[in-house]
Amino acid sequence: MEWVFDGGRPCLDLVNTLRDRVRGGRELLVGTAALKEWLRLAGFGRIAVRAEHVTAARELRESIDRVLEAVASGHRPRAADVRLLNETAAASPPPVARLSVAADGSVSRRVPRPADPAGAAFAVLATDAVHLATDPQTVRVCKADDCGLRFADASPQRNRQWCSMSRCGNRAKARSHYSRTRHR
Repeated sequence: MEWVFDGGRPCLDLVNTLRDRVRGGRELLVGTAALKEWLRLAGFGRIAVRAEHVTAARELRESIDRVLEAVASGHRPRAADVRLLNETAAASPPPVARLSVAADGSVSRRVPRPADPAGAAFAVLATDAVHLATDPQTVRVCKADDCGLRFADASPQRNRQWCSMSRCGNRAKARSHYSRTRHR
């Protein structure tokens, strides 16, 4: 798969699993194996996923995108999208660490696995989206004509244009340079 993690926030990396939005979209979360791989690469570890997790991930992804787009443009997000973010964030609370004391007095920490690890990962992503929607960072869409990835602009001037300088920024600068030098 063509996974990229240039969004600057986990929730935007999920949003970017639908590519080529400017041309109608190209789905990368095509099944359980793809979602499992994305979750692993996104730092959630090896998680067993079912078909309903793929559907939930896609629904969450699109709600995140619509909420962040509405907020960025100064519009009111759809109530259904806000509800989905809030319910997902609350559905699987983070695991609570437990302190264990052995007979010899030594202590250790134990963090039980959540009942639904995929749901816990989605809760983290939804919570990240809630924080981003209320954060001063600006969510932008890459200015490259053939990209459309979303990213959090944390630059000092809030004027970042490309999802990644190494991918889209360099290509845009190379095209601009070629165009200038070709006309001389």
